[in-house]
Amino acid sequence: MTAPTTDTTPVDDLELYRVTDAMRLLKLSRTVIYEQLRTGRLRSVREGRARRIPPSAIRDYIALLEKEAA
Repeated sequence: MTAPTTDTTPVDDLELYRVTDAMRLLKLSRTVIYEQLRTGRLRSVREGRARRIPPSAIRDYIALLEKEAA
């Protein structure tokens, strides 16, 4: 009999991030993440009823913030 496995995949290895992952990566609140998604500043895809955020969308959002700060 084998021991139950737990998901120990590092967040950096995921193909799509959950909103909670994006919150942690960007150090933003849930409200701010959803506002950025609603306005289109942060892209996402739908997986069933859930929103998922591609790593490229996180990078693009950071680049947008850097561009706006310049």
